[in-house]
Amino acid sequence: MAEETIIKNSGAKLAAKDYATDQDVRWCPGCGDYSILKQVQSVFAELQLDRDETVFISGIGCSSRFPYYMNTYGMHSIHGRAPAFASGLRSINPDLNVWVITGDGDSLSIGGNHFIHMLRRNFNLNVLLFNNQIYGLTKGQYSPTSEKGKVTKSTPIGSLDHPFNPLALSLGADGTFIARSMDRDPKHMRAILLRAEQHHGTSLVEIYQNCNIFNDGAFFTFTEKETKGDTVLFIEQGKPLIFGANSDKGIKLDGFKPVIVDLKDTSANDLWIHDENDRVKASILTRFFDDPSTEGALPRPFGIFYVEKRDNYEDALITQLNKSIEAKGHGDLDALLRGNNTWEIK
Repeated sequence: MAEETIIKNSGAKLAAKDYATDQDVRWCPGCGDYSILKQVQSVFAELQLDRDETVFISGIGCSSRFPYYMNTYGMHSIHGRAPAFASGLRSINPDLNVWVITGDGDSLSIGGNHFIHMLRRNFNLNVLLFNNQIYGLTKGQYSPTSEKGKVTKSTPIGSLDHPFNPLALSLGADGTFIARSMDRDPKHMRAILLRAEQHHGTSLVEIYQNCNIFNDGAFFTFTEKETKGDTVLFIEQGKPLIFGANSDKGIKLDGFKPVIVDLKDTSANDLWIHDENDRVKASILTRFFDDPSTEGALPRPFGIFYVEKRDNYEDALITQLNKSIEAKGHGDLDALLRGNNTWEIK
């Protein structure tokens, strides 16, 4: 990040530009990362978050340049290990506001284990997963989210891998806040980021992000005006699942099977009503993962899939340490070093 002094809030209201550094933003022109950066800075200004109490930690990838562009503390760590650094930081300084910036390659390939254990432990972190279905920084190899058959520099006759479904994976790891947005809908992204920041636990926001150099148009079906209406389902708490260019389609449940219905024939009152606290239905929603070109494909959901209130790891850790100190007193480091637990290596 920039070599500059972090100034504590003095009472003057901070604008979005106050959260930006003096560093040149080095992403390709047209990259979706610009949109995400702008919305994060805008959300920070709306919430008036303290710059000196905020930390951005990233791994490796195009997305991982993010800490350089935020006028907060930050760390550009190592490949796939941002969750480990962030978890450790939260454990020793739970008053900090910690954000993890990662990509589909960084978090779901080499960082897969760190990613799932961060979610199950439920540290109070905000995780932004930039998903562009490609390795961008290393110049266009297929990633864990690339579709089967994807032709890239590392799969010249097509990938054989079955792709990860990031939100299904996150729910399976017992994540407590699971959401999805897209770079080309800044208003929607902003609303999701605001909710994520307010969640006490690990908030996971997958953001569909266009890599216009190595995977241009991967999500255009979901982001462009001509196709978005019939392929995207915006889910909102307490509202029926309605989609379509003319809001003329809906989703019903036939048992546990989602079915597309025409609202000319079905009342909106009979549709599936979204409940972000229902784990079973959230699991079904994460499986709305059809190829949009397939006949009868379910629309791709965007919004908050699931929210759960659960204890944080760092809160439990501090409680445990305090109880231990009350029961046994403070430790004696010198006595430990002079102790009898020694070994002779031959």
